[in-house]
Amino acid sequence: MMLIPCPWCGPRDESEFHYGGQAGVAYPADPAALSDAEWARYLFFRDNPKGPFRERWSHSAGCRRWFSLVRDTVTNEVLS
Repeated sequence: MMLIPCPWCGPRDESEFHYGGQAGVAYPADPAALSDAEWARYLFFRDNPKGPFRERWSHSAGCRRWFSLVRDTVTNEVLS
């Protein structure tokens, strides 16, 4: 079990949340101008580091808000 600290509701069990992927990935300015390979890279290729990683989470069973946090992918410790 992992406790995720919701900024609005406080620490809650991970079962109340949905993972939103890597934080800070900007939507392309002109997606229609991208090649198929560039579009696939935007959709499917994300960093997969060992250690601290900035992620997006949605508190879907609580306040329903999105937020970012930094989690160590090795230990699951929430760093911020």
